[in-house]
Amino acid sequence: MITETAALLVLALGLDALFGEPRMLWQRIPHPAVVMGRIIAWADRRYNTENAAARSAGVTVMALLSLGALGLGATIALLPFGEVISILLAAILIAQRSLISHVLAVRDALGLSLPEARRALSDIVGRDTAELGESEISRAAIESAAENFSDGVIAPAFWFLILGLPGVLLYKLVNTADSMIGHRTPRHEEFGFAAAKFDDILNYIPARLSGALIAAVCGKPAAWAVMREDASKHPSPNAGWPEAAMAGALDITLAGPRSYHGHLSDHPSLNAAGRAEATRSDISNAVTILWKSWAAFVMAVVLLAVLAA
Repeated sequence: MITETAALLVLALGLDALFGEPRMLWQRIPHPAVVMGRIIAWADRRYNTENAAARSAGVTVMALLSLGALGLGATIALLPFGEVISILLAAILIAQRSLISHVLAVRDALGLSLPEARRALSDIVGRDTAELGESEISRAAIESAAENFSDGVIAPAFWFLILGLPGVLLYKLVNTADSMIGHRTPRHEEFGFAAAKFDDILNYIPARLSGALIAAVCGKPAAWAVMREDASKHPSPNAGWPEAAMAGALDITLAGPRSYHGHLSDHPSLNAAGRAEATRSDISNAVTILWKSWAAFVMAVVLLAVLAA
């Protein structure tokens, strides 16, 4: 079973790397993640009472939606050509090519003007970008690249390897819910509690695996040290692992204070002893590391399939 699932995953990873997001298709039909987002938004409107009962309502909603994702995935996998459908859906829900494209768009925009770069960056980060300079834009793009390598590539691939199509659908549902309602805001602190915690659980192993891949392929022992020492400083229990590894790999300082909707958030720095100034070339180097990390993961999956055969 693991051999077959690993083979399907390698094909899905290859399809995503070659073709990425077929934009023309999603202009005609909604992307699966968009469909999940619409369902979550409906549940938020319908069941988020914003009172003492909101947390239990959020737990129930996430439990039912998770069971639905698992059931849907299992049903699709049993259909005629279920393996083909599984490969295609997994390729759609794994986002290596899309991630790289968005990060390179920021790098290329930096070669044009700061306003262009700020606009490109705003497509991939939630922080305020209007006042950022080249170094801040470069660091933000690299941080986003490292974190989303875990969230958008390794985590969905990991859960496909563990549970097949039901696993990747479950992960994508939970991750989408976390991005929409898993925030400590007055509206979502209670209702989104389950989504945030479930996302933390599902990303626990993939985040650490992502950091290990980055540290392994960069060829710098310092990356391992920075990851071990600084990952826990990040406000997220998971995002600090790939970000700290990338900071060590590039020998730059990442994270630190940033502004969200006009309010300063004083995040600790990762690899504070590294270079404070980041450049366009650092973005290019980060992209190279992510492709090497992707290749190492693919080779590991292939090796697993061979050993399990």
